[in-house]
Parts: sequence; C-alpha cells; structure tokens
Amino acid sequence: MERLQLYLSPDQPLTIEERSRYRSVVQERKAGTPLQQLIGEVTFFGLRFKVAKDALIPRPETEELLERVLRLAPRERDIRCIDLGTGSGVIAVCLARYLARATITAVDISEAALCLARENAEMNGVSDRITFRESDWFEHVDGQFDLVVSNPPYVAADDLDGLPPEVRLHEPTVALDGGRDGLERIEALIGSVRERVLPGGAILLEIGHGQAERVTALLRDAGLREVVVEPDLAGVERFAVARCP
Repeated sequence: MERLQLYLSPDQPLTIEERSRYRSVVQERKAGTPLQQLIGEVTFFGLRFKVAKDALIPRPETEELLERVLRLAPRERDIRCIDLGTGSGVIAVCLARYLARATITAVDISEAALCLARENAEMNGVSDRITFRESDWFEHVDGQFDLVVSNPPYVAADDLDGLPPEVRLHEPTVALDGGRDGLERIEALIGSVRERVLPGGAILLEIGHGQAERVTALLRDAGLREVVVEPDLAGVERFAVARCP
C-alpha cells in the first residue's frame, strides 16, 4: 500500500492471505532475493519502473551517469540518443521524459530485457519516443547519434563467483560478465562507436573499479577526444566521457 494509506489506517488487520504472503516474502528476502524484485518496482530519477530477473536492478551510480548525460545534452535542437544495453530501460525512458527534443533508440541483446523496457516505457508514457532493437551493440542499428550512453557489463569473469548472492543468483549474468578482464564487452563497444557518433557528439560509459586507464586508452585509440573519467559519489573512477571531433 501507499505510505499515506498506512498512516491513515495503521491498525488495519491483515487478512489470512496477506499474512501468508508477507511471511513468504520475508522468507524469500532471508534467502537472498533482492527487495526490489520482491516489491516488483523501483523509483529511479523520480520515475517508477518495474523490475524483474531479466535485467539489472537500477543502481544509484546509474542515476549519476544519467545526470551527466542530461548536462551534456543539447536542448536547443533535435537530437538522437542511443542507450546500449538498456536492460529495464531506465536510461532510455528518463532521456525521453527529460529531453523534449530527443528521439531514443534502446538496444539490448536480451529479448526478455527489451520486453521489460517496453513495459516501463509504456508505464511512463514515452513508448512513442523510443525505438527498441534487439542487437549486440550496434550490430542491428543504423545511423549516427548525438549521445551514446551505456552501462555495459564490466565485471571480470573470474570475479563473478565473488559477487554478493543477491547479485550472483538473482540478476542476469549476461548484464554483468565483462569477459576475462572485465573489458571485453567495453572494448567491443568502443571499437564500433567512432563511426556512430556525430561530430561534436558524446559517449558516456559506466565502468568498473580500476578500469579508468584502460578505458581512457581505448577511447583515445578509437579517435575520440576530450576523454575524461569522473568519480562517483564514493570517489571511485566510474564514468568515462569522450567527444567525437
């Protein structure tokens, strides 16, 4: 129930069915199921989103990434944006809601994740502003973009077993596994991004701890300029930003 309803009727007794469901949820939480999946939704950047096992649970760091994207986005003209590895669609949906002159392409390799992203776009009233594509990065995508945004898989394969059970057992491995060194998927993305960014356009990536130097080199080798890596609120080098000359 909504918080206000709880305040208005704090002594409302639970039905037998509600008690049973509550006890079941407590046991699932005790077993490691993420709270967000039990509730079925999260709030992200002021909007509501459905969550499921088919996509990563949105995290605060990705809100920080989105803040940077919105700061860089031109407001005085029409622009094209692409969200690579859209998952539940939080970045794509927020771009559509907060950038009135943007058209968005949301890409994911997972059909199940795209179904969830479509539901979230519909729930937030922006489904007509977003084109969804099942694709491995740019493989099945045409055209160039003013903004390329991605929260790609960046966990090294050898580190997956060390992730908390809530993540390891309940979130999709394909959205986490960055290959042998955690950079294989990022390298594949950067290798194809140069020709897809319009002159003066930008690429923004969320990256893992200790990857800043390698990602910076990859972006520069790809012909991008003004490459910087910015820290998140915890002080970890987390966001790689670059521009197309």
